[in-house]
Amino acid sequence: MGMQNLLIIGQGDIGLPVANKLAHDGLSVTGLARHERHHYPLDDKVKFVQADALTLTAEQLQGFTRIAIVVTPDEYSTSGYHDSYLAINQHLAKLADKLTSLERVVFISSTGVYGQDNGEWIDEATTPVIPDREASQVILQAEQALQQGFGDKAVIIRPSGIYGRERLMRLRKAREQDKDPVAAAHWSNRIMDRDLVNIIANVLTIDAPKPIYIATDYLPVTTFELSVWLSEQINETPPTIDNKKTAVTGKRLHSNIPLAWLDYPDWQAGYQDILQHQQ
Repeated sequence: MGMQNLLIIGQGDIGLPVANKLAHDGLSVTGLARHERHHYPLDDKVKFVQADALTLTAEQLQGFTRIAIVVTPDEYSTSGYHDSYLAINQHLAKLADKLTSLERVVFISSTGVYGQDNGEWIDEATTPVIPDREASQVILQAEQALQQGFGDKAVIIRPSGIYGRERLMRLRKAREQDKDPVAAAHWSNRIMDRDLVNIIANVLTIDAPKPIYIATDYLPVTTFELSVWLSEQINETPPTIDNKKTAVTGKRLHSNIPLAWLDYPDWQAGYQDILQHQQ
């Protein structure tokens, strides 16, 4: 690998540790965010630019060989997605011809682009991408804008449900005394936040990435099975089955992430780590 110069657009819960990890690995990294640096405890090795990605010029981007777009919308609505993911990707795509050093641009999308909801197995090679929700349609448009602008330099990462030591929604539900009944067969998929950071860092730095990654662990699970297991781990009463919701729903995602990239290859490994850090 020649001298890489990486730009991480977005310094939130995922973008910030990605920048720090790459810098720690000895790479030249710049983190870009709209707010001041004190929001972001960047590694001293990371350069920082405070700017709105929508104002970036070809001159400012000229030196970068690889760019990752790891942004979150200001609000989780169709217009919020429009003003963040789509607007940024369209803006960068317009500059594509001028960015002569750029070899790769990586966009963190979402498995929400798969609207399937009858327990289907999904993989990146054969499954049609048919978003159901309007916001997911906007994310797909953002993927397409980047692919049209950058061709095979564009790499898309679609994470499933992100969880981790600070992302404890399921654990909070397991601790509730009066649990709502849970659908018998709703499939869910997840990726540990620390693993997603590793995935993005790897996709930015390996020689020949795939065009699309489904960033999820190796074991889809029904929310009922997960809820019962978590409740048992913490000695709480498990939920009952919701007899009104008997249909198979959700989807099962086939991971195409190399197993070596995952410290938490399934939900049990992830939640065991989380429970250990709850003490």
